[in-house]
Amino acid sequence: MANFSEILDQAKKMQEKMKQTQEMIKNLEITGNAGGNLVKITLNGDSEIKKIDIDKSIFNEKKEMLEDLIIAAHTDAKQKLKIKTNEEISKVTGGVNLPEGFKFPL
Repeated sequence: MANFSEILDQAKKMQEKMKQTQEMIKNLEITGNAGGNLVKITLNGDSEIKKIDIDKSIFNEKKEMLEDLIIAAHTDAKQKLKIKTNEEISKVTGGVNLPEGFKFPL
């Protein structure tokens, strides 16, 4: 059985790795797209919109179509961000899934 100080050392190392991972995730930029790249939305790791790119050819379409494409591109970016975030956290936790919304005390 490992002694308590070794377990604490491992927990501190994991906490530091998680802190580094969280910082890296904040700096991510993930782009989602819709309509065959007619609309692209880039989110940062905090899910904030950093950029919206709309192909000018779409402006000839109905307003509702553009609105739907914006929503679809945003949804795509959020899904990609969630996948990337889970991949990065999984590297730290050794594949152990953490509960939704779990935060390490930092």
